[in-house]
Amino acid sequence: MYSSKSLVFSTALVLYFCWSSLYVEAQFNITDPVEVNALRAIRRSLDDPNKNLTNWNRGDPCSSSWNGVLCFNTTFDDGYLHVRELQLLNMNLSGTLSPELGRLSHMRILLLNGNQLTGILPEELGYLPNLDRIQIDQNHISGPIPKSFANLNKTKHFHMNNNSISGQIPPELSRLPNLVHFLLDNNELSGELPAEFSELPELLILQLDNNNFDGSTIPESFGNMSKLLKLSLRNCSLQGPIPNLSRIPKLGYLDLSSNQLNGTIPPDKLSNDITTIDLSNNNLIGTIPNIFSGLPNLQKLSVANNTLNGTVPSTIWRDRSLNSTERLVLEFQNNGLTDISGSISLPPNVTVWFEGNPLCTNSSLVHLCGPERADNSTLTEVTPDCPVQSCPFPYEYSNKSPDKCFCAAPLLVEYRLKSPGFSDFLAYKVRFEEYLSDGLKIQQYQLEISEVTWVKGPRLRMSLKLFPVYIVNDTKSNTFNTSEVQRLMALFTGWTIPDSEIFGPYELLRFNLLGPYVNAIPFASNKSGISRGAIIGIVIGGIAAATALSTFVSLVILRKRMRNHAVSKKRRMSKASLKIEGVKDFTYGEMMLATNNFESSAQIGQGGYGKVYKGILEDGTLVAIKRAQEGSLQGEKEFLTEIELLSRLHHRNLVSLLGFCDEQDEQMLIYEFMANGTLRDHLSVKSKEPLSFSMRLRIALGSAKGILYLHTEANPPIFHRDIKASNILLDSKLIAKVADFGLSRLAPVPEIEGDLPEHVSTVVKGTPGYLDPEYFLTRKLTDKSDVYSFGVVLLELLTGMQPISHGKNIVREVNLAFQSGMIFSVIDGRMGSYPSDCVEKFLDLALKCCQESTDSRPSMAEVVRQLENIWLMMPESDTKSLEPVITPKAGKQVTSPSSSSEIRNPYMSFDVSGSNLDSGVIPTIAPR
Repeated sequence: MYSSKSLVFSTALVLYFCWSSLYVEAQFNITDPVEVNALRAIRRSLDDPNKNLTNWNRGDPCSSSWNGVLCFNTTFDDGYLHVRELQLLNMNLSGTLSPELGRLSHMRILLLNGNQLTGILPEELGYLPNLDRIQIDQNHISGPIPKSFANLNKTKHFHMNNNSISGQIPPELSRLPNLVHFLLDNNELSGELPAEFSELPELLILQLDNNNFDGSTIPESFGNMSKLLKLSLRNCSLQGPIPNLSRIPKLGYLDLSSNQLNGTIPPDKLSNDITTIDLSNNNLIGTIPNIFSGLPNLQKLSVANNTLNGTVPSTIWRDRSLNSTERLVLEFQNNGLTDISGSISLPPNVTVWFEGNPLCTNSSLVHLCGPERADNSTLTEVTPDCPVQSCPFPYEYSNKSPDKCFCAAPLLVEYRLKSPGFSDFLAYKVRFEEYLSDGLKIQQYQLEISEVTWVKGPRLRMSLKLFPVYIVNDTKSNTFNTSEVQRLMALFTGWTIPDSEIFGPYELLRFNLLGPYVNAIPFASNKSGISRGAIIGIVIGGIAAATALSTFVSLVILRKRMRNHAVSKKRRMSKASLKIEGVKDFTYGEMMLATNNFESSAQIGQGGYGKVYKGILEDGTLVAIKRAQEGSLQGEKEFLTEIELLSRLHHRNLVSLLGFCDEQDEQMLIYEFMANGTLRDHLSVKSKEPLSFSMRLRIALGSAKGILYLHTEANPPIFHRDIKASNILLDSKLIAKVADFGLSRLAPVPEIEGDLPEHVSTVVKGTPGYLDPEYFLTRKLTDKSDVYSFGVVLLELLTGMQPISHGKNIVREVNLAFQSGMIFSVIDGRMGSYPSDCVEKFLDLALKCCQESTDSRPSMAEVVRQLENIWLMMPESDTKSLEPVITPKAGKQVTSPSSSSEIRNPYMSFDVSGSNLDSGVIPTIAPR
């Protein structure tokens, strides 16, 4: 029999387990540990002044809790729930885009528009194989478009307008097979327009207004874009002639205004679908051709502010028959036009402007020569004549309901067309109502457009009202029920309303929940994700079930204790069977004592694997302890296998592994402590004692030898994957040692690697600025990927610059300085005097390492050889005070002894010759 205390305790446990499991299920939607860690890193990279992310654990589902601010949606695959949508809109977020976004490989929709984000576009975004829509518009993103974006084979919508993105549009993007909308207007793009874009098979909208393409011409190949609906290149510093665009069968919108285009207007007639032609503010000459006549959908033609002459064919407006909602505006101002051919009478709804032309001296045409006036046309709805007092706020009369005095509570929606294919909405109003009501699966009378405003872009902002159905099941209903509100919201936020050719892409600005709808979305007011009624139900149900389940719970606890005892015994046996010379199996208690219970003052770093602590062992030894964070833990077998692997790596230029801890759900690696921190710290402008060139050269040579050892002497060979200045540590004598050379194997990866490193890495690892571009594009990892990253480190040593800073890439900046003969202008002035011939050879080697083509880079053995040769060139006065790094015969050039190590991987293209290596072909690793 159980005591009363036992029963109470069991009851409490039942309540706790019931509540916890439901809470976790409702609140924590993502279960893939890789993505959980990525989301945490993404959140850390963002600054949230309004604290909208305070309760962001793993997000609320977009379909049921979207409030115009933040949501996730998930998808189930491989036994995990993955991020499918990430929407952080209009939240006033600052900070940068974390490279960890590239780990959300199941993501289809990424929306970060309307914030204050800065920094560059991470190359890792190009590793999102399922991405359908990316919107990062209306931020402060700078730097170039990564070439890796050419990998986004499923992406249809590419919206990055209103940022500070610079550089040339990569021609490689022409390989995107599904790209539909490409909106990069209002940026700082330059260079040539890619002629290859004509090869994009599905492109409908190309909008690049307000960039600076430096006198580039519009490629003639643009006339071959078979599906293009809209081409907008306004104010782009373009020159040259207008290409022949008559071959584009459905072109509906053409804006080439405010450039320096010259020549005559092409004589070939454009598509009958064209609504807008704007060629104003250019340097066009010649006469106005007849091609603008007989265009049935034309709303606006502007050729103002050019140097056109001759007569204007009146057939442009005379042949049009417009209904009450259609208008035609023709702008011919400020040219050299002298007359009008044919009748000058204007049909209804046609407006023509000729101010600033010689023909205005003709008194019979003076009525066409006044200044252009603003369009004041507005939308009007017929308001039913109903008693005002019978429909109190927030209810209102539905203007189009079958019952003219139907009083109901509408849903208020702010909506924007981002790139419409027309200049005048009035002619398309009915068509838009049909389109949107069909997409929302509502009756057309339920949709009303209360306001339409053209905003900068031009973009069309709308205020919409959605009214409930007049009669449901023979009963009037003046509000939507909760499920209908959620359904309508999900259609907007899930981007499931089909795009329209004429209306283009849309965005939801706000979905207002007022009056009777304020609690229609349960998560909107209750961040825990569980309604108050549900909580009460859980508690009552738990109490009712507690007595019956108490015995069961006690038995479960007893069995769990026995199982844990068995597992613990098994783990001890497993580790006892693993005898590693020189590597100690530390207890969790020892690690707690070494770090004073992992207090924050002991933390000296943090990475993707976890936190790094400075510790003091019982014997006084200083150590660095890498503690894996939750989500980075491996299985017991894999973790111990990796420890055994790392324990066999011994080289004076590698940080030594001293031990490990694997108990109490903790995994830690214990390394020797490096008193002088990271190379990055010493290259920082904040460093009090700058490194001389000879010290930098010695650090480069030591680091290179450590990497070469990993490539050619480790068994199996190891590709570091994350060479960078912060992973090169300096001991008390400033000897360089490479760190984290096994960390990528300890991070969670989808495959368990075998005894040999694969030439294809299914997970691209690395740090922006250091990442080999060819590895990123092909995902084939070789030793040359480390060579590229090391080349960036060499450039850092020479210049003191960071790999990426303020949108500038160190490789590109140094190359530009080298090509312009200004290379010494980028040398770090803090390293004092230096031998220029040695610096030039050092620079030449660094740039060779950073070649984009893998085959153009030297092997790591060649890098070591050349650094040794530079060291021998150094004046003795610069090196005599430093510890020797090579021991050649005086006055002789160093050549590396060859090794007979067999190249076991056909994709590993490195030279296996080593420098200062002792172990030769022996598969196990001799201590250094």
